[in-house]
Amino acid sequence: MSKAGGDEGGGGSSSETAQQPEAKTSVGKALGKLSATTIGPSWTKVGCPCCVSERVEPLVLVKLGEKVRPETKRWLVRLIGAPQKDGGAALLAHPGEDASGDLIVVSAPRCTLLKATEELGLCKTYRNKDMEAFSYNDRDRFKDSDNMEVFLTLAERQYIVRYELEGMRAQKDLRIPGLSDSYILHHRSNIWRKLVSAGVIVDTFPLHNPTKLRDLSKAWYSGNQLAQPLDSVNGYFGTPVAFYFSFLDFYTWSLLPPAILGLSITYFSGEVQKEIGEPSVEDDSAPAVTGHMIQAIFSMLWSTVFMELWKRRSATLSYRWGTLTLADRFAEPRPGFHGNIGVNPVTGRMEPLFPDWQRDLRMALVSVPVVGLFLGLVVLGMLCFYWGEAQVQQLHKDWDSLLSQTLLYIPSVLHIVYTNMLGNVYRMVAQSLTEYENHREESAFENHLTAKVLVFTFFNNFAVLFHIAFFKQDVPLLRKRLASLLIVSQLVNQVTEVVIPYLVDRFISAPNRAESEDDPQEDKYRNQSTLPVFPGLFSEYIELLVQFGYLSLFSCVYPLTAVLLLINNVTEIRTDAYKICKLFRKPFYAPVANMGVWQIAFEVLSFVSVVSNCWLLLLSPRLQKLCQEGGMSGTNILLSAVLVEHVLILVKVVLAVLIPDEPDWIRKKRERIEYTSMRALREQKLHQES
Repeated sequence: MSKAGGDEGGGGSSSETAQQPEAKTSVGKALGKLSATTIGPSWTKVGCPCCVSERVEPLVLVKLGEKVRPETKRWLVRLIGAPQKDGGAALLAHPGEDASGDLIVVSAPRCTLLKATEELGLCKTYRNKDMEAFSYNDRDRFKDSDNMEVFLTLAERQYIVRYELEGMRAQKDLRIPGLSDSYILHHRSNIWRKLVSAGVIVDTFPLHNPTKLRDLSKAWYSGNQLAQPLDSVNGYFGTPVAFYFSFLDFYTWSLLPPAILGLSITYFSGEVQKEIGEPSVEDDSAPAVTGHMIQAIFSMLWSTVFMELWKRRSATLSYRWGTLTLADRFAEPRPGFHGNIGVNPVTGRMEPLFPDWQRDLRMALVSVPVVGLFLGLVVLGMLCFYWGEAQVQQLHKDWDSLLSQTLLYIPSVLHIVYTNMLGNVYRMVAQSLTEYENHREESAFENHLTAKVLVFTFFNNFAVLFHIAFFKQDVPLLRKRLASLLIVSQLVNQVTEVVIPYLVDRFISAPNRAESEDDPQEDKYRNQSTLPVFPGLFSEYIELLVQFGYLSLFSCVYPLTAVLLLINNVTEIRTDAYKICKLFRKPFYAPVANMGVWQIAFEVLSFVSVVSNCWLLLLSPRLQKLCQEGGMSGTNILLSAVLVEHVLILVKVVLAVLIPDEPDWIRKKRERIEYTSMRALREQKLHQES
């Protein structure tokens, strides 16, 4: 094999790179022969002796535009392998079959991976077997730091490749070979973003490892096991995916207590049916404390204990996965950010600048009115639902037949379908609005997008329920509506998220991706590019948040809520696992320390549940009768409800304080990591000064 790069290639990995001239055959085998008949150019060279290895692991595939010229591709391959001080990424690049192909395979050398590990603030196992913040200068004292496939997970290595590619910046004004003079790279311009906008790069995605994926599939959803291989999920897909499935698993099994309570209330007594289904029935022998009250109080306390225990589990997982003390870095501009080139007052670098007042103006004049418009569509749908409900009620009153009894659920079903469709449209609109606002950092973009969707989701899913409960005070209708939501929404979600993608993949996409072991490796990589892009975890978290809202806010009027959610989530774990493994392209994910803004959203719902359940208790006919017998006026009942609400909020706060967010041993480990990092930084500064 000939060499595509020159001496600019910086670094290599003891487990990822094959860079010696005499190792040409090893390089060809490592890549699996990109062509069955043609042996193309080899990987770019490395200059660091510790990075030389006999094996390379393809990590990321870069797909070029159809009209990209060979000289442009050769320039890009050299640039990817060039040192960072020269504007490169210090990675390893392979041009595929030849310089005219549309694929570039990228890997990473050891030194580049280790330096990025320190920059990202990841913790790794030290020689004393404790987790410590990784330091490049102290790299030889970290366990397995000479073997990148063990030291870093596959997801971490692939993310670092993207991190370095997107961080390339031109060190001087230069022209891109093979393109017109209009595509000039100015000093400090983001090279990768410029190449994407010019159509040179059309796609970048991490490559699947067939062996690891097959082993993960067997351990995750193919067998009869109940436990999830979370460490393997983290290693293959990254911490965001692992945190989602860990939360889904923890939430699912936490549904057992409310499910058992709900079954007991439903099966062993008719209290709930009597008090919320037939309010006119009076029974002097009925107990003072009803199932309705027990379920309401239990829901409030359960939601608090659940969230506090989850935070403890989240901290434990974060320590185990090395993300407990991720470094806070000054973020680079996100790829979609645009503006006039100028000097950033924080970094002193030349980069796009966009005034805050323009962003605020766009939010005030465009985003807020559009969000308000969609909230108005929610209200319109609610009014149509009430109109349809009144019509079928009148129809049932006139006919009084089995058919009319069935028709009673039609308005709810139609309204649920309407809200789901409106929610899907709104998410696309929210994405476009947030793009239009032009946020600089990726975190700011995600926070504004999440805020928009959360406001709409809460209003879209819970507005009707709150209106029925607190304005119409129609508990039978509330119970029927909640049952319809739980059943129909789950069916719709399963069909749209799994069944339809599976059918499309099985009968349309899969036949076109058929391959055999003898096929060129390049064709196998190209087949992966035909898979649809993974839509992300946004909709998955929204689904869980809505579930949690149904359970914590309204389950006292329908005790079987937890039972239905438990059944749904047991299958949801496997279908979501199958979906991310088989139906979509492997996603990039940056390391994270927790669920982020989603954890805050669940905690907010937990506090709202106190208000909801306290006021739902007032709708209990048994409680109203007891208050009337005690001579309490309406005002006193209202004041008592407010008092109980405040007492329960205080109880939730006390529980949150009594249950620490971190186990004591995790707190000590975190403090130890922070102390060690501060001491290492101080010693480094003293060494530099001397």
